[in-house]
Amino acid sequence: MAQDDNIYYTRGMEVPETPEPGATPEFWEKTAVVGKPSPRVDGYERLSGTAVYPSDIKLPNMIYGAILRCPHPNARVKKLDAGRARKMPGVRAVITGDSDAAKNLKWRYDDFTTPLFDPHCRFEGEAVAAVAADTPYQARDALAAIHVEYEVLPHLADHDRALDENAPKVHETGNLVGKDEYSRGDVQKGFARADTVVERTYNTQCELHTPMELHGCVANWDGDRLTIWESSQGVYAVQSTISEVLDLPFSRVRVIGHYMGGGFGSKLQPGKYTVLAALLARQAARPVKMILTREETYLSVGNRPASTMHVKAGMRSDGTLTALDFRCTGPSGAYPAGGTSLMDWLVRDLYQCDNVSCRSNDVYINAGPARPFRAPGHPQGSWALEQMIDELAGKTGMDPVDLRLKNIPEISQARGRMPYTTTGLARCIREGAEKFGWKDAVKKARQHNQSNGHVKHGAGMAACLWIAGGGGQPSTVVIRLFRDGSVNLNMGASDIGTGTKTIMALVAAEELGVRPEMIQIEHADTGTTQYATPSGGSKTVPTEAPTVRNAAVEVKRRVLEMASGDLGVPAEDLDYKGAEIVSRSDKDKRIRVTEVSRLKKRGVVVGVGYRGPNPAGKTVNPFGAQFCELEVNQKTGEIRILRFVAAHDSGRVMNRLTYDNQVFGGIVMGIGFGLTEFRQLDARQTGKLCNRNWHDYKLPTALDVPADMESLPIEIDDPEANNTGAKGLGEPVTIPTAPAIANALYMATGIRFTRAPVTPLEVRRHLDLQKEG
Repeated sequence: MAQDDNIYYTRGMEVPETPEPGATPEFWEKTAVVGKPSPRVDGYERLSGTAVYPSDIKLPNMIYGAILRCPHPNARVKKLDAGRARKMPGVRAVITGDSDAAKNLKWRYDDFTTPLFDPHCRFEGEAVAAVAADTPYQARDALAAIHVEYEVLPHLADHDRALDENAPKVHETGNLVGKDEYSRGDVQKGFARADTVVERTYNTQCELHTPMELHGCVANWDGDRLTIWESSQGVYAVQSTISEVLDLPFSRVRVIGHYMGGGFGSKLQPGKYTVLAALLARQAARPVKMILTREETYLSVGNRPASTMHVKAGMRSDGTLTALDFRCTGPSGAYPAGGTSLMDWLVRDLYQCDNVSCRSNDVYINAGPARPFRAPGHPQGSWALEQMIDELAGKTGMDPVDLRLKNIPEISQARGRMPYTTTGLARCIREGAEKFGWKDAVKKARQHNQSNGHVKHGAGMAACLWIAGGGGQPSTVVIRLFRDGSVNLNMGASDIGTGTKTIMALVAAEELGVRPEMIQIEHADTGTTQYATPSGGSKTVPTEAPTVRNAAVEVKRRVLEMASGDLGVPAEDLDYKGAEIVSRSDKDKRIRVTEVSRLKKRGVVVGVGYRGPNPAGKTVNPFGAQFCELEVNQKTGEIRILRFVAAHDSGRVMNRLTYDNQVFGGIVMGIGFGLTEFRQLDARQTGKLCNRNWHDYKLPTALDVPADMESLPIEIDDPEANNTGAKGLGEPVTIPTAPAIANALYMATGIRFTRAPVTPLEVRRHLDLQKEG
C-alpha cells in the first residue's frame, strides 16, 4: 500500500487530544463524525438479506421443534399420553412432564418457581409437552396426536375483579401479587389549599408484544457444550438463565445473537422454548430449530399490562400544583411480572408538587405473564396524568403549555430531591411548542370547529421523562488497532435494530480518527465477546458508548508509548492526531501511526475499556414533549392524525439518522397504544384470547401514521452523564404520544376519552351519549 494512501483516515478530521495516562477523557466540545447523519454500518446486510437472523439459521441434520400448549386459561393436566406421537413418521424426540429430561427442571418467574411443565396451567398457552421432527409439519402433526385430559377450572380475566372475595383464585395464596405505596408531604392539606380539584378514572387496555421476527432459537449440542442462536436483546441473560435451568457451567453454554428483528422488551429474557429446544436437541442428538408461531407469541411472550388508574389533582388559581393522588390496579398475568411497575413514576416525578400519594395493586389473572414493553408503566401513567393536567388547564383557562412550564422541577423529587445532571423538560415544551406553532394551531382548530361541518380538528400536547436512560455499569469493550490502521471493536451488547453497532463505530472513529467503515465489529456472542447487560431501557448507548471511548483512549495511550521511542520524546509530549502522532513541543517531530515500529512489529495493539460509575448524588434522565394535530369524522368516528412534533432531550445526538428513526418509530408505537391495539379476552365465557393474529390485533399501518412527523433534538451538553454526553431515547418517545392524541381529541370533540385505545366505535358511542346529554 502506498505511503500516502489515507483510506483508513479522514483528512481534516479534528481528533481530541489524548488525555494523560489514567486520566478521564475530556468531554467532546466538537465532533467530526458523531452526531452527523451516518448510514448504518450493516445497512447493506440488512437490506440485501445477507444478514443472518436466528430465524435464518440452517444447520446440517437440523430438525424442528414445536410446543403443545394448554388451550384453557385455567386447567389441570389429569392425563397425558404421547405414545402415538412418538411413533409418527419423522418424530425424533418427545418431552413431557414425566420425561426424565424435564421432570426435575424448574422455571422461574421473578422469585416465583414452578416446574418446567406445571400440571396446573394458569394461562392459555402454557407449555404442556414438546416434540421435534424432521419437518415443521410433522412436528405439528405429532402435537395433534398427543392426548391430554384437562380438568377445566374457573378463570379470572378481569383485573378489576381480582381482589373481589368471590373472584376465582389464580394461586392458592390469592390474587394479590403485591402492593406499592409512596408519599411525600400531606395530600389532604394540599387539596385543602387548592382552588381547583379534579378527579377521574382512566383505563388502558393490554397491549401485546408482536415484533416482526418471531421469538425462537436454534439449539445444538457438541458433546456436553450447548450453542444457542437466539433472537434476543441480551445473549448473556440467555446464557445465565439456561445455565441455571439446565445446571450447566456458563463455559458450556454459548449464545449467539448477531441480528434480531425487534423485541421492545419481550426478548430481554429467554422463554421456555429455549430450554425445550435444548432438551429436544440433546434427546434427538440433532440441532433443533424452535421458532414460535405468531399465534403462540400472542399468548406467551409478554405484554404491556392493562391498567385502571384513579387520579385526583389539586391546583391553585395561578397554576401551582398543590396535590396529586394516584391509585392503580394492573395485572401481572398468571405469575409475578410487574403488573403495576413504574406506572406511577410520572406522578411522582414529572411535575413540581409537594404533596403526592401513590398506591398500586399488582394482581394475578389467568393470562400470559407481562414483560417489559418500551418504557414499562410510563405510557399508562402518562395517559392519566397528562390528560389530568390538560383538564386542569381547561378548568382554569390556562394554556396547557403554560401550565406545564409553571410546574417544572429542577430536581428528582421521587429520589429524595436528587438533582438531575441536566433537565431539558422546559426547553422541550417551549421549543416544541414553537416548532409546532402551538398557539396558531389551537386558534385555527377552534375556528374550524365553529363551522357546522362533521370533520372537527384538534391540537394536543403531552410531556414526559423516562426513569432510566442514563446507562451504567458494568460494561467492557475491547478495541484492537491493527498495523495497517484498521480497527476491530469487540462488545457483548446486542444491536436490537436501533443502530447500536453504527453508533459504537462512530464513537471509535471519533476518538481514533479512522473512517467508520474501516471498523470491524464483533458483538452479541458469549463465546467471543465481552460481557454486556441486555439492550433495553434506553441504556445501551449511554452504557456502551463511553466504554467504547475509554477503550479507544487506552489504544491511543499505548500507541503513544510505542511512538515515543521512534520520536525520542516522552509519551506525555505526544498528541494522537488520527493518521499521525505529533510532538506538542516540536511540530516537526511526527510519525504516521502505521509507521510506528513497535506497532508494525507486534501487528496489533489492544485497548480495554470499562464503564465507570454514574455521577454520585445525581440522576441522569431524558425528557420530552410531543405535539399532535388531528381531525375526527363525527359521522364515522374515524380519527386521522395530521402531524406530530417530538422534542426530546436525550443528551448528545450520536447519529441523526438513527435518532430520527427512533423518534418516528416511538410515535408509531404510541399511536398503536392510543388508537388501535388491545388484547381481547373472552372474559365472561371461555377466558380465551380472541384476537391472536395481525388481522384482528390492529397494529398501526402506513394509513394510520401521519406523513408529517418532525423530530426536534434538544441538545444540552451533559458532561456529568458520561464522557460522550449521551442519554437514552428509545423509550421516552412512546410515553407522551397517546395522551397528546387524547388531548387533541378533547379539543376536537369536547369529550374526555379516558379509555385507551380510542377506536372509531368508541368515538361514535361517546358522541351519541353526548347528544343524549
